[in-house]
Amino acid sequence: MATLLETWRVQAYGNGLTKPEQEKLWNEYFVLEKGFYEEVLADPTHVFEGTVKELADHFKIDVFHFTGVLDGIDDSLKGYHNPIDTMDENTVVKIEIDPEKLYYNMVEAKASWLYKLPQWDSILTEERRHELYREQKASGTVRRQGKKVYPNDPCPCGSGKKYKKCHMRIDEEEALKAYAKEVNA
Repeated sequence: MATLLETWRVQAYGNGLTKPEQEKLWNEYFVLEKGFYEEVLADPTHVFEGTVKELADHFKIDVFHFTGVLDGIDDSLKGYHNPIDTMDENTVVKIEIDPEKLYYNMVEAKASWLYKLPQWDSILTEERRHELYREQKASGTVRRQGKKVYPNDPCPCGSGKKYKKCHMRIDEEEALKAYAKEVNA
């Protein structure tokens, strides 16, 4: 039997639903998620603890969608992880947010409807939110080492041949292999 998390991920990300059904699921989820964060951010020091079912009922979210919330918030908790991979409705979970981690992760998820909630104004200064935003955006920036080599430039290996006639194809194949390895990891 599939776990709550497996069921959530198959439906939300996998082939468990048609495209229109998946869009409907996400639209419903985003509304519930926003309400969840509005309550959590209203008192960011409050620790919520109980079974998955109890907390889902508290936040007025069904267990299926609440599983998605727990999956999404797990990396934003204060120094611990809930057993989301194995949990069922009766598993005790705790929600104690780390505000800076949460804000950073919301920016990473491109969830502007969450990181622009007015509750943030009393939690993190505008300056700190801006710093976290910049940190997150910079973390995804990949900068080339050294000068770009164009096809008609001399090959960096020193052979005297044009790059396109020497190492360009080899470099492209290595880059594709590295990308494929990263994607399949």
